[in-house]
Amino acid sequence: QVQLVESGGGLVQTGGSLKLSCAASGRTFNDYAMGWFRQASGKEREFVAGIGWIGGTTYYADFVKGRFTISRDNSKNTVYLQMNSLKPEDTAVYYCAASRSSVYQTETFNHWGQGTQVTVSS
Repeated sequence: QVQLVESGGGLVQTGGSLKLSCAASGRTFNDYAMGWFRQASGKEREFVAGIGWIGGTTYYADFVKGRFTISRDNSKNTVYLQMNSLKPEDTAVYYCAASRSSVYQTETFNHWGQGTQVTVSS
């Protein structure tokens, strides 16, 4: 079992940047592909970005390509999401997640953090 705790959310203006962090504890961090998902009010949760076990593979939803960057530091058991050029439609609760499967199998992410709110004002 892996425990995940997100941080770094907040309020930012359109065009601004935020960096989310997710600290993992429990089972070996290197065993997990890591991902970020988000859920806007009244909408279903959606995949944002994922990164493979050693960070060599990254995978992004089309709506964040070129704006968001996922990375991981296995020495710190932490995964990051750098978010640039933020838009009001990026407003959501952002969740960190872990999977023992491929980063491309987004349905296999089954360990979740509590979420952190990101609000982008227009």
